[in-house]
Amino acid sequence: MPYETEHIASRLKEARQDKGLSQRELAARSGVPQSHISKIEANAVDLRLSSLAALAHALDLELLLIPRKAAPAVHSIVRGLTAQAVGKGSGPAYNLDDEEDGDG
Repeated sequence: MPYETEHIASRLKEARQDKGLSQRELAARSGVPQSHISKIEANAVDLRLSSLAALAHALDLELLLIPRKAAPAVHSIVRGLTAQAVGKGSGPAYNLDDEEDGDG
């Protein structure tokens, strides 16, 4: 399979493992056969959009189409959110407090 799909396949596998799901459990949640999930994760099959959408939904991932020029900014934001979630637990990407708005 082309290199472009390797990242998607590895991200799906990583997300499944992070959630502690087996391929069989993901198959039950997504409706995608376990044997197909195995092939997707091995990057041994052409991933159909319908399968990708079903797997992403089952793994609480969001599919986004963004302009290529915006990709670096989006990746930076996502990295920042990931670092924040790891460092502080989950929380908002922003923080409004009295000190910043001049009222405090």
